[in-house]
Amino acid sequence: MLQIVDVLRDRGSRYAVSGGVVQGRAGIEDFLAELKRAKKFAKATHNTWACVLSDGGAVKNDDGEAGAAAVILKMLERAALHDHIVVVTRWYGGVHLGGDRFAHVVTSVRAYLDALAKV
Repeated sequence: MLQIVDVLRDRGSRYAVSGGVVQGRAGIEDFLAELKRAKKFAKATHNTWACVLSDGGAVKNDDGEAGAAAVILKMLERAALHDHIVVVTRWYGGVHLGGDRFAHVVTSVRAYLDALAKV
């Protein structure tokens, strides 16, 4: 599991990004369960994720952050990254970010893809 904590902060909200290779929907469930074993991720406001499965197509979940998973999915498709889940975690800081939250999702996924390219 590759994890980047504190990708950015904005008006009290904090963002992190995590990801890794998965095999099918069961692999996605296992990955999310492992991520949420860490108390800070279990208590996060949103754990938004997406994955392009080579045998099952695209799957995603906004986890209450409407539209964010579609942003992650589009970036994974552009990167041609298959069988790899990317989770953007947000701890809500009390101030609505409006459209800026999508820019923060993009920044988080970009940080993950950049780090992945260096591994």
